[in-house]
Amino acid sequence: MKTFTLIHVVISLIGILSGFVVLFGMIANKRLDGWTKIFLGTTVATSATGFGFPVERILPSHIVGAISLVVLALSIYARYGRQLAGAWRKTYVITALMALYFNVFVAVVQAFLKVPSLKAIAPTQSEPAFKITQLTVLLAFVVVTVIAAIKFKGAPSAGKDVTSIQAPVPSS
Repeated sequence: MKTFTLIHVVISLIGILSGFVVLFGMIANKRLDGWTKIFLGTTVATSATGFGFPVERILPSHIVGAISLVVLALSIYARYGRQLAGAWRKTYVITALMALYFNVFVAVVQAFLKVPSLKAIAPTQSEPAFKITQLTVLLAFVVVTVIAAIKFKGAPSAGKDVTSIQAPVPSS
């Protein structure tokens, strides 16, 4: 189980880090296709492997994981199935960043469970420090999601999308 946990944590961290790269790419109006594949793939893997831990009952983490998988399916469909066309662009931005938020939400929960100094100030996770932290993370994600939805136009990646290359028009 230690190996499985380590793999799950590493996949989660890769998903979070690549998700922030994708987020900043969205704000800069860059698709970052390779990073997007890493982010979506590892985030799906994170949610899926979360169901592999032995438990006796359904936990809040299972509910978050199930919601995340639904959101990710919609994000992947918007990105690859609908090619960011029309309203699917904003659908992709919102659902991709919701999935990233869910991963960060769980990371905050785990930090308050595992980091001794955080556990000391919020041992039951019902204390103000935990609630304020989670509220701050949520509000930050709402703000950056709105910004990304406005700025990201789904522009082709620089030098990566051959369909955007146009032949020069000869002058007369």
